[in-house]
Amino acid sequence: MVWEIGLPQTFAASVPDQPSEDQLIEDCKRGNIRAYERLYEIHAARMKSIAFHMLGDRSDAEDAVQETFLKVYRSVAGFGGQSSLGTWMYRILLNTCYDQGRKKQRLAEGPVSADIPSRSNVPLKIALDRALSRLNERQRTVFLLFEVEGLKHSEIATILEAPEGTCRSWLFEAKRELKRMLMESRS
Repeated sequence: MVWEIGLPQTFAASVPDQPSEDQLIEDCKRGNIRAYERLYEIHAARMKSIAFHMLGDRSDAEDAVQETFLKVYRSVAGFGGQSSLGTWMYRILLNTCYDQGRKKQRLAEGPVSADIPSRSNVPLKIALDRALSRLNERQRTVFLLFEVEGLKHSEIATILEAPEGTCRSWLFEAKRELKRMLMESRS
């Protein structure tokens, strides 16, 4: 038994390549490092993608994912299984991204202009990124989770702890706003 961060950890002989979610949770609760490694292997790529799209910076995204896994490590004992383990972790990730975004905003020296230049030669990606940054937080989050990450409406609703119909409405509003902003940027 190894002691790190004040918690006992064990190294199991192995963790199956495709452990059941229940088995993975139980192994994590027992402090099995290989179970945490498997959890990271399963979820890290998608989590980094979500964090990158929310924060707009690869380094910040990696920090958010690391912070999320640290929070998962510290709180897995209290995980009650009301949702899937992945959904629970994505909710922690979103909250971590929100916290980092607010912290970054407080540390900014001055207001950052989000105005879209009116030149018609602005590449679509730049215009879309700027338009996304102008959406409210919930619309941007739903848009990114659905359109970029490919999550289902039911998964998004669980992660955001909101009714599925509300999430669909936020997505509709986000698309309508993006269309409006992109049309304005072309004029």
